[in-house]
Amino acid sequence: QREGTRYHTAVEMNAGLLAALSFTSQGHITEGGLMPEVYEEELRGRRRGVRLEAETVQLNKGERIDRPAGVQDTASQFVELGHRFASGQIKLQPGAQVRFALARPGGIDDWVYDVIGEETLHLPRLGAVAAWHLKPRRLDKPRGPITAEIWFAPTLQYLPVRIRISLNQDTYVDLLVDTVEQR
Repeated sequence: QREGTRYHTAVEMNAGLLAALSFTSQGHITEGGLMPEVYEEELRGRRRGVRLEAETVQLNKGERIDRPAGVQDTASQFVELGHRFASGQIKLQPGAQVRFALARPGGIDDWVYDVIGEETLHLPRLGAVAAWHLKPRRLDKPRGPITAEIWFAPTLQYLPVRIRISLNQDTYVDLLVDTVEQR
């Protein structure tokens, strides 16, 4: 959601007994992209968050660290990456890498997605849609087991049309877009 120069984005899912998960991010929209200010996540009833200030990032347990340029959070990354692709800041091609700092409750990591390639997804209501598949690299020292593979559709404003969230090695949730409001 956008209101002037402010944004709010949310990813929510409920997989019954497997997991209830929500990520929210809010902040400013700048010429350079999203500038997150507050990130919160809730998994299995446990709420954690990050405060992203102008110069520092306050982690969940109160520790403050320097704010890297262009840092995103778990929820804002989906929208910010789509913006970077649509604006041509990042060119999608097989074998390319997408790098940025990702703030999560336990710290900030240098995150790398490998561009696997363009694939045709068959979405229940939208039919066949071409999308670029991005897969995260494993972190040397992961802060948790959650990762997300993402498919971005150029014909749908480079919005993510599929997100495969892995909760651990054996459990994942596959989210597919149902509708897209074109603007």
